[in-house]
Amino acid sequence: MSAPLEAPVEAVVFDVGKVLIQWDLREIYRDLIPDPAERDWFVAHVVTPEWHFQHDAGRPLAEILPERIALFPEHEALIRRYASHFNDSVPGPIPGSMELAEELAARGVPLFGITNFGAEFWPDFHPRWPVFRHFRDVVVSGIERLSKPDPAIYALAARRFGHDPSAMLFIDDNAANVISARDCGWQVHHFRDAAALRTDLIARGLLD
Repeated sequence: MSAPLEAPVEAVVFDVGKVLIQWDLREIYRDLIPDPAERDWFVAHVVTPEWHFQHDAGRPLAEILPERIALFPEHEALIRRYASHFNDSVPGPIPGSMELAEELAARGVPLFGITNFGAEFWPDFHPRWPVFRHFRDVVVSGIERLSKPDPAIYALAARRFGHDPSAMLFIDDNAANVISARDCGWQVHHFRDAAALRTDLIARGLLD
């Protein structure tokens, strides 16, 4: 899903999870729940993406952890591990994506980010990834208490980044986020893999 190439792109705005870096809650429990089927069940029913997204949206761990433990007291230790070992859910980069960001930065293209990410996890997470040294600003949902695909987060990002939405390319793996950004006037790329993104960036004149 890409916008018509009617306007030059002045800045590129990346999502983080599943665009630049891998993200999978099951990785937190790979050692403690070695059976893959049991691990899948746990992440589908206890420490779920939907529950995790409450923290992305701005709810503090001090609220969501006790609530979850009250529902699943037999899993208290595993639920607490979500908070203490969250970075384990990020096993590595998406192949090729970091390189694209580095190439764009080398060409002087302004880079920004909009990510659904917990406020308490972000300070420890982002210094681990050197690519973020190229980013002029990142809007983090948990800090702002606004999350994609709410149009308000795109409006906030446009004000912060200092470019008109029509002059920014927003890259996200989530179709709902891409559609919302497009409806807010942004140019968009629905991310599936780095090869397709590279092709789009070349078509837009951002890379050779």
